[in-house]
Amino acid sequence: MNVTISGNSLTLGEIRAVSRDRAHVSLGPATPERIDAARQLVEALVSEGRPVYGITTGFGKFAEVSISREQTAALQRNLIVSHACGVGHPLPTETVRALMLLRANALAKGFSGIRVSTVECLLGMLNAGVHPIVPAQGSLGASGDLAPLAHVVLVMLGEGEAEVDGEVMPGREALARRKLMPISLTAKEGLALINGTQAMAANLSLAVVDALSALKASFITASLSHQALRGITAAFDARLSAVRPHPAQAKAAEVMRILLEGSTLVTQPGEIRVQDAYALRCIPQVHGACWHALEHVAATLHIECNSATDNPLVFPADGEVVSGGNFHGEFLALAADYLALAVAELGSIAERRLERLVNPQLSGLPAFLTRHGGLNSGLMITQYTAAALVSENKVLSYPASVDSIPSSANQEDHVSMGGVACRKVRQIAENTMRVLGIELLAACQAIDLQSGGKLSPASSLAHDCLRKVVPKLAEDRIMHLDLNAAYALLQSGDLQAEVERFTGELVRL
Repeated sequence: MNVTISGNSLTLGEIRAVSRDRAHVSLGPATPERIDAARQLVEALVSEGRPVYGITTGFGKFAEVSISREQTAALQRNLIVSHACGVGHPLPTETVRALMLLRANALAKGFSGIRVSTVECLLGMLNAGVHPIVPAQGSLGASGDLAPLAHVVLVMLGEGEAEVDGEVMPGREALARRKLMPISLTAKEGLALINGTQAMAANLSLAVVDALSALKASFITASLSHQALRGITAAFDARLSAVRPHPAQAKAAEVMRILLEGSTLVTQPGEIRVQDAYALRCIPQVHGACWHALEHVAATLHIECNSATDNPLVFPADGEVVSGGNFHGEFLALAADYLALAVAELGSIAERRLERLVNPQLSGLPAFLTRHGGLNSGLMITQYTAAALVSENKVLSYPASVDSIPSSANQEDHVSMGGVACRKVRQIAENTMRVLGIELLAACQAIDLQSGGKLSPASSLAHDCLRKVVPKLAEDRIMHLDLNAAYALLQSGDLQAEVERFTGELVRL
């Protein structure tokens, strides 16, 4: 697959293809000319010696310090090495690839004043699999993701460290292994490369991809649990959503109707009980609200991923350079915190369904879903694990965006903390997918213990997909292996894809 970037139309699917599937990236038609037009204005300003922030002056609090033409190259290198202040574990390779793609796409808009050859250097590294080692921590998410992006640029200069074919090596060696040459930066280029929101956007983009997969999984596991517990389908009646017309609630109820169609395990009011507990009855309302949040975040992210976010920005048609604050990550920080709440809720309600499955007072099934309780513990401790993950998500869901610590001698006096927000939502998404994997195990085990009745065709596909990798639990065995297998099945998207081949796409953004 080839992804063509212009700065205007990059999609989540393309970000996923580049970051995870190693799709090739190139500049679109007319994009080099657009980039070069802004570059020519920068060079004219340098020749004239006009005071323009970040081009002929220092940065941040040093904006009043003039820089001569002869000092330009030194200024750019000094900017990169001084700002490469990241700490902590390196970002995963897929995140670094998304970051590089997003930075190139922002530069492709043609408002950054960078040379085309510099953008091509960044894309050359991406396509050749030269992945800078980027420490995860250090961004305030407000003067852009300065530290993470500076670590990417270090490798472009032949410094820093990079991973190639799974091996970490000095940046210059990594470039040489792929027959790439380091570059020297000229006026404005250092700032154009590091002043932006791309580390935040990279993490949030992959979090949205994973959250979408988790939302699909949550409907599938919920439908299995619903049948295992002989749930009442009246809660998914379209008339309920018609009189509370949130579109996502109506779509969620429809998904449940599709997944349950053809089941003889479902019941009607009064057949076993008058109404179900909220974890079953309120699936359209809870999953629907999470779907709504995901749609909002995806829409925000689409705008951000196709925006110019450095400073100052160059407008060649007007012959002007304008200093502003497009690097501020508040849109992403708030979106990430919102997504964190939504994804955590998917895990929270799934854990409550899990409790109903393993608790004999609530399920009417053998305690902890084993026929030989006492000698065997069955799925008893799987609920403990799910509870621990849900509790961890509650801690991680505390919003990062409400915090701010001023920097640069109070010049940068309000920051978004979006770097923190966008990193932690990915952990929440992983935790939630693990909870859903546990629900999947329990629901399928409960169904195997049911006497009589048959699953819906869609749920049968999900059940059979799990049983190919995890057999029915007859007696106790090492459970974390089963938990990991169920998680891997959902995280890969294979189970969701198997069901969607029958139902059609369950959730779209």
